[in-house]
Amino acid sequence: MITLAQIFGPLSLWASLPSFLLYYLFYSTFEHNDPEGPVKDTKVFKTEYDFIIIGAGSAGAVVANRLSEISNWRVLILEAGGDETFFSDIPGAVQFLQRTDIDWQYRTVTQSGACLAFNDNKCNWPRGKILGGSSVLNYMLYVRGNKRDYDSWAVDNPGWSYDEVLPYFIKSEDNRNPYIAANKKYHGTGGYLTVQEPSYTTPMLNAFIEGGVEMGYENNDGNAEIQTGFMKAQATVRRGSRCSTSKAFIRPVRNRRNFFISKHSHVHKIVIDPNTKQATAVRFEKKGRVYEVKANKEIILSAGSVNSPQILMLSGVGPADHLKTLGIPLMADLPVGDNLQDHIALGGMVFTIDKPFGFLDFRYFTFPTLLNWTINKSGPLSSLGGCEGLAWVNTRYADAAGDFPDIEFHFVAGAPPSDGGNVIRYNHGVRDDIWEEYYQPLENKDVWQLIPMLLRPQSTGTIRLASNDPYAAPLIDPQYFSNEQDLNVLIEGTKIALALSKTNAFQKMGTRFYNKIFPGCKSHTPWTDAYWGCFIRHYSSTIYHPAGTCKMGKTGDPSAVVDARLRVYGIKGLRVVDCSIMPNVVSGNTNAPAIMIGEKASDLIKEDWLVQKSDDTVSQQLNGSLPIDVNKFSARKKKKLLEKETLTFSTQSDSLS
Repeated sequence: MITLAQIFGPLSLWASLPSFLLYYLFYSTFEHNDPEGPVKDTKVFKTEYDFIIIGAGSAGAVVANRLSEISNWRVLILEAGGDETFFSDIPGAVQFLQRTDIDWQYRTVTQSGACLAFNDNKCNWPRGKILGGSSVLNYMLYVRGNKRDYDSWAVDNPGWSYDEVLPYFIKSEDNRNPYIAANKKYHGTGGYLTVQEPSYTTPMLNAFIEGGVEMGYENNDGNAEIQTGFMKAQATVRRGSRCSTSKAFIRPVRNRRNFFISKHSHVHKIVIDPNTKQATAVRFEKKGRVYEVKANKEIILSAGSVNSPQILMLSGVGPADHLKTLGIPLMADLPVGDNLQDHIALGGMVFTIDKPFGFLDFRYFTFPTLLNWTINKSGPLSSLGGCEGLAWVNTRYADAAGDFPDIEFHFVAGAPPSDGGNVIRYNHGVRDDIWEEYYQPLENKDVWQLIPMLLRPQSTGTIRLASNDPYAAPLIDPQYFSNEQDLNVLIEGTKIALALSKTNAFQKMGTRFYNKIFPGCKSHTPWTDAYWGCFIRHYSSTIYHPAGTCKMGKTGDPSAVVDARLRVYGIKGLRVVDCSIMPNVVSGNTNAPAIMIGEKASDLIKEDWLVQKSDDTVSQQLNGSLPIDVNKFSARKKKKLLEKETLTFSTQSDSLS
């Protein structure tokens, strides 16, 4: 577990803070009408609600906001963790959040062909256990993916093409960079989610972008018309602080009278009637007491690509043979937990420089930088933990027919040894012998890192239950590189990274590749494909993007768990709304797509429960007894209906500063 002393050095630093500053840090936002104020916890529960949402993460927070817009819908959201902290608000301290009590602290099962440099050959899989979910743990990168990702989804899932999901990206967005926001075809302003470029970067970012241009790529906006190219990172930050989905979507509407938020609520199962196959209630534990609360309309499962399949299987929805071995009564035999995909990357490649530009802990985590961030929300602590730039490039395996790159670069103005070996090595789980031989000589040196990430893995894994105990961590087996083509693409991406380091832009800074032979790979001829493949298999870094474990697909698809409206096959009154529904993981970071999924799902739910009997009849909120076919409504009529119902609700705390 990480301690406060590890975050900002000796506790004497905090003792030296004046009392007025301590008051400002911890109490200044505790105001009833503050749109970013803390969330009040539900302590007394009603026997039933209209909708119960499980998980207040990147998608669940959005759904809770949008459904509670309907004033007579009672919405309860259950979150296993608590509220955000002062520390989680600091973008530059992101690396210190893993392995704390706001992280589920998952690990994969032992991998035979990956994670070989890590303890027990297992990769750490941090997931957010807090209001805002993994949007509180992540590096805040705002990336939508590639147009072709969504068009491929729409082949079997009507309504999910790029042109149909783009309005939902725009709906959420409040982009605060005028030159980006001016492109209104692709960007929005006035939404709940603040998106902007970080105010602080090092001079190395310019070298990264200039180097990309030297190699023939454009400096462009990867979230707009063309993805291929190099860009300064866009991020979910607001005025120098993290803008999680809790801050964006939950806190501004927390005082709605029909909206109930329960923290520290660990879900045991979804209660399903074995005869009618209707999801009727949620059973959960809070502070030692077990509750079972009914849902009149629907239960929305938004616990993420690890916990959503776990909860479904605990509830009897999953592979029949697996559930039988655990003594769990079967409600629906579905491939829950299959199709697990993740973005894997080479995370240990380091370059040295001659300039004092590296993101070093002893340089940036100081009293003056803390004071600057606290008062001005600027300086190094407003950076994205050193991650400054992104790029999408084409290997020789990429589809040459269009804009569909197969590697994403994360440019970091630092590397694992930049913190003196105090944090990142443990976040990744690097073995002591590997660290001491390879990385220790670079501790506290000026370095930078390029992380080549595989965009479309062909290897798939599984999530399975370890037992029928809801408190037992699930078995996570990503089966990295089980399809060797994934390794081949990453090897080519690594070569492109090396080529970038040799551009004039980086050579002006005295860049050199750290060419020490990686432990475990000495039997391979250096710099050959076999060597790079060995390096990648050893330092196999997850980029924290699990997806696909409750796959969306058409009726009759044996690999599908939910339909195109995200309803669980064979179970009434139950939907899954998070990245687990992705048929294939998107070609980019997954937080923005998760938010989009939440926005679209909210409209699907509203369409299914708001029925207009005739052109001159006011829409009704029904109790679920009447059938509905929204396909009979024109797009204009559905839009008018949703707008009319949303406007029936007003709240004193909806405004955003």
